[in-house]
Amino acid sequence: MDIRFFAPSYKRPVKSITQIRYPFVKLVVMESEAAKYRANGNDITTCPDKVQGNVCRVRNWIIKQNSDADCVIIIDDDCSYIGRFTRSIRHKLSAGELLEFAEHATVMAKDMGVKIWGLNCLPDKQIYKEYLPFSFINYIGSPFTAHCKTDLFFDEKLSLKEDYDLTLQHLHKYRRVLRFNKYHYEVKQSEQSGGCAAYRNLAEEKRQFEMLQKKWGSVIIRQDSSSKRSFDYNPILKSPISGV
Repeated sequence: MDIRFFAPSYKRPVKSITQIRYPFVKLVVMESEAAKYRANGNDITTCPDKVQGNVCRVRNWIIKQNSDADCVIIIDDDCSYIGRFTRSIRHKLSAGELLEFAEHATVMAKDMGVKIWGLNCLPDKQIYKEYLPFSFINYIGSPFTAHCKTDLFFDEKLSLKEDYDLTLQHLHKYRRVLRFNKYHYEVKQSEQSGGCAAYRNLAEEKRQFEMLQKKWGSVIIRQDSSSKRSFDYNPILKSPISGV
């Protein structure tokens, strides 16, 4: 089975945390930054400079460039590990274990007619429910998305809310997604320079939240009123389809 792993990277030429643990993940960087990335020992492939500057545009470019693959997996470049819980104990997947899991997950997705699968976005044992190892209507976060011969792409106007939107696109067209709740990722979202942090701020977060809500409606996309922040930029997604 042809499964390919990529990690978009922008203005972070240091050795990728993701690639240290999972060396088969190839960084995708713009041509003008290639020399800096290679100098720090990164295994890279390049995209045109005009593609960079919008992470959704880069992810869409990756998916389209690899449309012949059985599955294209896109991971953040700062993923320290992929983990799972077994009997309340966290296990961090080795490179070989991730490859094996990805193949099994892709086979399951294909058998179900699902075009996208992903992982639990919270690496917290208190969140994981053992009786629900996977689900079909829950949000799939963009730090780890697996695309199986898909015809749906990230909305480039929603580069900070793209994963909520893509989940809803798949639910709307295919009536299900596949999220493995037993497995999770550990990333440093919003904690580093470069990447989305180059254009992420509260005003832009609010603007994109409003765009997302306008696109899908206030019943499906809601603001988290329980948050202690003045504005929580992570919306609550209410699936329009019943189920788990």
